Amino acid sequence: MQKFILIILAILSAAIGLILYQTYQQSQQVEQALVYQQPRSVLPFALTDHNGDEFANDRLAGKWSLVFFGYTSCPDVCPVTLQELNYVYADLNKAAEDPVQVLLVSADPQRDTTQRLNSYINYFNKEFIALRAEHDVLFPFSRNLGLMYSITDDMSKENYLVNHSASIVLINPQGKIQAIFKPAVQVGQVPSVDAKILLSDFAKIVKQTS
Repeated sequence: MQKFILIILAILSAAIGLILYQTYQQSQQVEQALVYQQPRSVLPFALTDHNGDEFANDRLAGKWSLVFFGYTSCPDVCPVTLQELNYVYADLNKAAEDPVQVLLVSADPQRDTTQRLNSYINYFNKEFIALRAEHDVLFPFSRNLGLMYSITDDMSKENYLVNHSASIVLINPQGKIQAIFKPAVQVGQVPSVDAKILLSDFAKIVKQTS
């Protein structure tokens, strides 16, 4: 009888251990991010930041970079994304030893001058960085990151729209693409990356890669 009880206890212990392990594994899984098993290289590029300084691959080194495409005349996705990132910016920096930088790449160089980008990005957070270049630089850069944008409206109109991805790319401190955060898409709502889920996923990615 005692032997039977010991066997039952052993089975229960194993079952509990398995449940705890599975629960732990699930807690470490990201919710909204696509994580690359092998980080992808960022091809050489040269953009200009909102202060008029060059921004190239060397300014990705030693930092986690959250990169997304947008434009200052964007009516919805861009301001929502910047507000969400500003909301968790301090916590993002607490989640990693290396600092975090937020990079908005303008997909509208015709209207987004350096001065305009400076005013726009500083409104959301003075530590965020806005970048610009002409389309011959932007197109290959966006493809390399796995982001897309297009302008189908008549650009002679004052309020033409730019179609662009709402995803955010994560570049690691080695300057390589580590993951991409996909936006939540709900009927009747602006597609955007949930800040709390992004923060949670980011912390898990940092832990997994450290």
